Amino acid sequence: MNKFSRSFSDFFQKTDVVLWLLTISAVVYSLLLISSMQRAGDYNYVRPQLIAVIIGLAAAVLISIADYRFIVKKWYIAMIVGLVLAGLVFVFGIRVSGTDDTAWIALPGGFTFQPSEFMKICFIITFSKHLSFLKEKNMIESFAGVATLTVHALIPMVLIHLQGDDGTVLIFALMFLIMSFIAGVQLRYFAILGGLITIGIPIIWNFFLNDEHRNRFLALFDLDGNAMTNYGWQQYQGKVSIASGGISGSGLYNGSRVEYAIVPEQENDFILTVAGEELGFIGCMILMLILFGIIIKVIMNASLATENEGKFICSGVFASLASQTVINIGMVLGFFPVIGITLPLFSSGGTSALSALICIGLVQSVRGHRMDDMEKAQIRRESQSRIRL
Repeated sequence: MNKFSRSFSDFFQKTDVVLWLLTISAVVYSLLLISSMQRAGDYNYVRPQLIAVIIGLAAAVLISIADYRFIVKKWYIAMIVGLVLAGLVFVFGIRVSGTDDTAWIALPGGFTFQPSEFMKICFIITFSKHLSFLKEKNMIESFAGVATLTVHALIPMVLIHLQGDDGTVLIFALMFLIMSFIAGVQLRYFAILGGLITIGIPIIWNFFLNDEHRNRFLALFDLDGNAMTNYGWQQYQGKVSIASGGISGSGLYNGSRVEYAIVPEQENDFILTVAGEELGFIGCMILMLILFGIIIKVIMNASLATENEGKFICSGVFASLASQTVINIGMVLGFFPVIGITLPLFSSGGTSALSALICIGLVQSVRGHRMDDMEKAQIRRESQSRIRL
C-alpha cells in the first residue's frame, strides 16, 4: 500500500496537477450541460460522452506515463495511422444529422467517430518531429525547409477538404502556422503567405466556397434581411438564449429554450448557449476561465520543455485547443460564420472529447519527463562535483 501511495504521489509531483484539475472540471461541467440539454429529445447524449471521457482520461494518464520522445520517435506510425484514417472516410464515410460534410464513420451500437479528430494528434506528432529535424539541421529558416513544412501541412488539409470539412481544415492551418512560428520560421514567410491569401480572396470566394459557405459569411452583416431567418437563424437564437440567462441563469435543467431545442445543434457547436441560458453570465465566464486556464497551462508547459520535440508537441496542442475555443465562441456570439467547430472538452461528441484528452496526456508526458531530465541533470552535476573533490 505504501509503495502504491509513493508511486501515486510521485506521478502527481511530476505532472501538472492544475492542468489535471482544470481538465476534470471541464469534462464534469460538460456532462452537466449535456445531461440538461438532452431532455429536448430522445437520444441519450450523456452515455457516449461519458464512455469517451472515461476512455480519454485513462488514455491521457497512460500517455502521460509514457515517454513522449518514444512516441515522437515512432512518428512514422502516426503518419500511417493518419493516412489510413483519412482513407477510411472515402470508403466508409457517412454524413451525420446537422452537418454538411461526409467526415464520419459509423460504428456498431449506433456510435460514430470523426477520423479528422485523431488526425490532429497524428499531425501534432509528425509535425513536431519534422520541426525538430529542421531545427537540428539548421534548416528552419531556409526556403527549402519551409517548403517541406508547407507540403506536410497541405496533405491532411487537402484530404479533409475533400471530405467537405473545411472547418477542420482551418484548424489544421492554424496549427501549422502557430507551430511554425513557435519553432522559429521567419516572419517574412508569414508575410508572403498573408499577401498570397489577400490576393487570392476573390478566387477563394468565387471558386472554392460554395453558396452555403458564402451565405454564412454574408449572414454576419445582413442583420435586417433573410439571413435572420435562414443562415443567421442559429446564431441569432443562440445570442437570444445567452441573453435570456442574465447574470445567473434560469437554473440547470430549467431553461425553456434548452428544453424545446430552440437553438439548433445546442448539444454540439452551440453548447455555450446551454450554459448561457441556464447558468447565465457567471456560468459562461466559469466555462471560459476553465478553457483559457487549460490553454495557458499548455503553453506554459511548452515554455518549460527541455527538448524541442516536447516544446513543439505542447505548442501543437495549444494551437488546436486555442483556435477551436476562440472560433467556437466567436461563432456562437456572431463574430465568425458557423463552420462546425466544436468547443473543446465541452461539446457533445465522443471523438472530440477523446482527442482533446489524449492531447492533454501528451502535454502531461512532456511535463513529467521534463522532471526526469532535471533529476538526471542534477545527478550528473553532483557526480561531477564529487569527481572534482
